[in-house]
Amino acid sequence: MENKSTHILATSSNLLGFSFLVLTSIKKLGLPQTAIIDNVVAILIVILAFSCMFSFSSIRAKSSLVTKRHETIADYLFIIALMLIAFISVLAAFDYIVINPT
Repeated sequence: MENKSTHILATSSNLLGFSFLVLTSIKKLGLPQTAIIDNVVAILIVILAFSCMFSFSSIRAKSSLVTKRHETIADYLFIIALMLIAFISVLAAFDYIVINPT
């Protein structure tokens, strides 16, 4: 794939907005492990913000070496963010099951 930066930027920024939504609404669920989830979501927000910044700088860079380097950094940060989203989902699901055993 030639230029992944535009795709990474669009998806990272969407997930960044979603992460802010999760962070502000997580308290309303009343989960017992909200402190852990809040901390992980805060880390997720920072990682996604850096992914957006590196992706944008990759698009704007004049040098192809800088473009490739920043695109690779943005790509790795995005993969880490996806793993954190999966971890948060598992944590939230387990907390929900503990609260509402049916």
